[in-house]
Amino acid sequence: MIVEIVILAMIAAFLGMRLYSVLGRRAEHEEEIIPTNRFERPDEQSAPQVVAQPNVDSPQGDRALAGFPPAIERGLREISGADRSFELLGFLEGAKGAYEVVLESFWKGDKDELKELCDDDVYESFASVIDERNEAGITMDNRLIRIEDVTVHSAQLDGKMARIAVRFVSDIASVSRDKDGNVIAGSLDDAVESRDIWTFSRDVRSNDPQWLLDETDQG
Repeated sequence: MIVEIVILAMIAAFLGMRLYSVLGRRAEHEEEIIPTNRFERPDEQSAPQVVAQPNVDSPQGDRALAGFPPAIERGLREISGADRSFELLGFLEGAKGAYEVVLESFWKGDKDELKELCDDDVYESFASVIDERNEAGITMDNRLIRIEDVTVHSAQLDGKMARIAVRFVSDIASVSRDKDGNVIAGSLDDAVESRDIWTFSRDVRSNDPQWLLDETDQG
């Protein structure tokens, strides 16, 4: 029994490392049309969304894009100029909600939910780790305790594709269990700080206001 627990713990540690090794790849399918309602869930009245909000030409809207390092501010202004519906504060609020939903979906192994939220490449990365976890009989009982900070890490307009990378600083309690529900790694009593950089992309010429998660990395 002790040997079995040790082996499962080693597998859980391997899968944790595997998650970070398979993610962080930029999507290759940038020309696809983004389907509507990518962040909407039918069982909830208000789903987290990364949605472009109306951008009113006002001193307040102009100030929201100021104060960043020159490269970030330039990227945000280019995106705002190409997409007059873009509004930074609304985008960041949607990104925060998407971060929460993607993490929860990954932890509980909901591949259908993830497919609606992520670019194809990122989805495949998540799905492969979920499949490996299922084959090993391991489940995750993680908890997002709090999101401490959400900031813009980079922004650029590449042709018609807008990309904004967001750094999330959060506290996460992580627990892995075997098929019988026994804890083999982690603890819900000890939250660990996590620093992630997630990149969201959107075709600025599309009528669909939704953004997709197309890259993840540690930050």
